[in-house]
Amino acid sequence: MFRIESPDFKEGGQIPKRYTCEGENLSPHLVWREPPQGTKSYVLVLEDPDAPMGTFVHWVVFDLPPDITEIYKGAGNNGTGLENGMKHGMTDFGQVGYGGPCPPKGHGMHRYSFILKATDLSSLGIDEGAKRSEVERALKGHVLAETRITAIYQR
Repeated sequence: MFRIESPDFKEGGQIPKRYTCEGENLSPHLVWREPPQGTKSYVLVLEDPDAPMGTFVHWVVFDLPPDITEIYKGAGNNGTGLENGMKHGMTDFGQVGYGGPCPPKGHGMHRYSFILKATDLSSLGIDEGAKRSEVERALKGHVLAETRITAIYQR
């Protein structure tokens, strides 16, 4: 079964501070297994569905090759760390690359979902810095499977 996990936190557990805006703001190590047959690339999105103004996008990575089965710690930082044609999309922080959990102080616990989609496209055919909406449009009808790991954080 297609699944994503992280050695840095557990499903439903708390995201350690070092991966947030209050820490080093490092992207965590993510590993996935058993992609569906026919996978030609992956798309990864980190979102906070509990943000006050609606779902907030913290990270978008697309065109990950099918032979990649993990993203190492820190790979999403400063818009660098990706190889083999992988691209960062634009976050709701207005930047490319990883933007860690950073809920408003006193807003309570937020959920952060790392969503990985296996696609039947070797490339989405869009440029680095694309918005999530552009990524989703390019994905329409091409997602073979989806998996996620969700963790929590509050300030």
